Amino acid sequence: MRYTNENIIIREFNPQELHLFLDLFKSEQVSRYLPYKSPEELKNMFEKALLDYRQGPLSRWGIFDLQSGDFVGVCMARVFSENTDWIEIGYMLRENYWGKGIGTQVSRAVVSYCLAADRGKEIVALTDTDNIGSQKVLLNSGFERQENLVRDDKELAYFKLQEKTHS
Repeated sequence: MRYTNENIIIREFNPQELHLFLDLFKSEQVSRYLPYKSPEELKNMFEKALLDYRQGPLSRWGIFDLQSGDFVGVCMARVFSENTDWIEIGYMLRENYWGKGIGTQVSRAVVSYCLAADRGKEIVALTDTDNIGSQKVLLNSGFERQENLVRDDKELAYFKLQEKTHS
């Protein structure tokens, strides 16, 4: 996965960027809608992403500001645990990048990547039911709201890429 537009670069993390990944989860605003992960679990997620780059095509990638090189956040594509024939996408952005259209750019880039990697798979996304900002991003990125889904005893807003966007 490598994507560049006028604002951002999405690329593989390098091992020296673990601190960026870990720092993102330290922000209560950024991580408030996510299940808690210990620092050790987060480190394991990062190390798994580095391994996934060799196995491909799904993983977690870093998002960086094209002009400044600043770390913006992380995005991912993984097998959807509720239906392993589908792909689940997601992203997290640092607070100072919220409300600038970056989430929509990232979502669209990850969707395009997933469609190119495996055209036959459905693409879905989940958010906390209270995370209205991310829900708007998904709607703007061609997703349609479905009935809520329960994962690990938590009800989540469930979105599926609309059929018409596949062509």
